[in-house]
Amino acid sequence: MNIKVFVPQDSTALSLGADQIARDISRHIDQHNLNVELIRNGSRGLFWLETMIEVSNSNGRVAYGPVSPEDVPSLLASGLLDASPDHALFLGDPELIPYLKNQQRLTFARAGLADPVDIMAYRNKGGFSGVEKALQLTSQQIVDEVKTSGLRGRGGAAFPTGIKWQTVLDATPIDNSKQKYIICNADEGDSGTFADRLLLESDPFTLIEGMCIAGLATEATKGFIYVRSEYQQAQEKLESAIEIATQHGLLGNNILQSGRHFHLEIRRGAGAYICGEETALIESLEGKRGLVRVKPPLPALEGLFQRPTAVNNVLTLAAIPYILSQGARAYAKFGAGKSQGTQPFQLAGNIKQGGLIELAFGITLKQLIDQYGGGSLSGKAIKVLQVGGPLGTYLASDQWDIPLEYEAMSEQGAVLGHGGIVAFDSEVKMIEQATFGMEFCVQESCGKCTPCRIGSQRGKDLLVDISDSQNVQQNIELLEDLCDTMAVGSLCAMGGMTPNPVLSALKIHQHDSLNQASNTHSENGDF
Repeated sequence: MNIKVFVPQDSTALSLGADQIARDISRHIDQHNLNVELIRNGSRGLFWLETMIEVSNSNGRVAYGPVSPEDVPSLLASGLLDASPDHALFLGDPELIPYLKNQQRLTFARAGLADPVDIMAYRNKGGFSGVEKALQLTSQQIVDEVKTSGLRGRGGAAFPTGIKWQTVLDATPIDNSKQKYIICNADEGDSGTFADRLLLESDPFTLIEGMCIAGLATEATKGFIYVRSEYQQAQEKLESAIEIATQHGLLGNNILQSGRHFHLEIRRGAGAYICGEETALIESLEGKRGLVRVKPPLPALEGLFQRPTAVNNVLTLAAIPYILSQGARAYAKFGAGKSQGTQPFQLAGNIKQGGLIELAFGITLKQLIDQYGGGSLSGKAIKVLQVGGPLGTYLASDQWDIPLEYEAMSEQGAVLGHGGIVAFDSEVKMIEQATFGMEFCVQESCGKCTPCRIGSQRGKDLLVDISDSQNVQQNIELLEDLCDTMAVGSLCAMGGMTPNPVLSALKIHQHDSLNQASNTHSENGDF
């Protein structure tokens, strides 16, 4: 009987003692000379169940969790290696856990199934079939397939990926050379987001395959992955995966004997949020300070080293293998309106069941929280959700019927961004969240434009005065004018979107203040 035990090695599991769990199980296997294989897999993204260990045998695969190192002796004693159900942490078939079963995993279909750098396991699950199909197509045919899929950038702007790639394909470098570039923005910096990290640590070959296809589509022969500086584990997995893919002829010169080439390198990020903006990222890649460039020219025409450059984030590029292998129309069947495909949503903050949920666009925020969140971790009512990172809008509970798709969110003055959703319970002080919004801009602004550099500091000062009840109405009016200036006058989204969290948090704060005043008057018999 071929018994395998899977202990995840992604950052979340490691922080919860996964290495110690693996050592204890390995020691038990060695001491008893058991025919059991221990595999360090990636995470499936059910972080509320980490460390989630799995056992597979001829009868299938079962899971246990959340397991701590202290649980290992009792698990082994109750028959862990025989996949016994006789333990309180037994979860059964992981694919049947409702949190996972009810998802629509296209991009993350392989996450957590195997050793992240086991290329044969990846290929056995359909990996690199997208590259093989792409090699049979012309660059224009690949671009057309991506256009048909409706894929849009899984970041703030949600720009159609196929149109961006078309621009790069059609562009001629200023020196009439043939050099073009693909850049993957893996500098994941939004609060409450972890999808990039999860994919890089659990299934790096998917990103590599997506970038290779992007290179074939745009005739770019060189790619760079700009990885967040804190993501050491992800960088190590990527380095190993790139080396292995190159050894198997899936990267480098003459990919799969096709005569086409694509080389891939990793660059560590500069530790600045602003480097998530594509032109600041390019400046950083060139060895400069991460300052936002004035556009035009667009990076698609003059990007890295003034050559045509496609800049996409991890989730965008990781969606490409499915599109090429299964077909654009198969991908476009998922979603709603102009938001086609799936989005990996990420639940974080004061939430009981935090983790990654990949679903087709169109589910409402309320449905997502009710079906997957499990309530707040504190046990108090969830009051507010911030969607789309630190530049995203705060949404009170009466706004949670918004479908999670780009146009519907935009109509409500909100953004979907990278899909991060941060929950706050009834104890949250919204004036503090509004102040934090401006403080974040103060800290992370590149300083190139005045509305962002000076406006954020002035906005912070105004919010401190409002919090201290100083000239409240006058300062609110000044703050609103200042936010208008930042929104229309900033060079990039850093300053342009900071008003989103600030004004939405302030609006909820004002509503709370009015209710509190009304209740006080009522209790005193004033009504």
